[in-house]
Amino acid sequence: MAAMAALQSSMSARSLSSSSFFGQRLSPPPLFPVLVKSRQNRCLIVMKLKRWEQKECKPNSLPVLHKMHVNVGDMVQAISGRDKGKIGEITEIFKHNSTVVVKDINLKTKHQKSREEGEPGQIIKIEAPIHSSNVMLYSKEQNVASRVGHKVLDNGKRVRYLIKTGEIIDSEDNWKKLKEAKREKSEVDVAS
Repeated sequence: MAAMAALQSSMSARSLSSSSFFGQRLSPPPLFPVLVKSRQNRCLIVMKLKRWEQKECKPNSLPVLHKMHVNVGDMVQAISGRDKGKIGEITEIFKHNSTVVVKDINLKTKHQKSREEGEPGQIIKIEAPIHSSNVMLYSKEQNVASRVGHKVLDNGKRVRYLIKTGEIIDSEDNWKKLKEAKREKSEVDVAS
């Protein structure tokens, strides 16, 4: 009984009464609001991904883009897989998952339905992307595959070069050829 009475008296002492509340100062609001992190870190940019693929995101919800040793227009040789030893030119790169599309390498068959009533369906070959680690830069002049290195020229430009041959890949002539090819492609697309 004595324990019960002590418990009731302590509970009544802790309860707030209207007179005890008005005399106290309110605590100031915190200077920095407390940030609540959401568990879902989803990217807002839509890319070519399968439903089951996950893309890594930076804190600003942009996808992580990986640096690659190859660029569009480079001649490469496949060093692993079914097409090992084949040589082709890179037509497209995907930096979010480090894959490249190489001309005439990793061909897949696609069964295409007819789009119009009179047109028949067809089976076509398309180039599927392969991982950038499965290709190595290739020198046409000396017919050798090599790793890539970086060096700074006398004029201050940073360029890529082949380690085995010393051949500079990022020359101005190569860039001019790429720009002309892109311009011609865009003109053909506009014309059709």
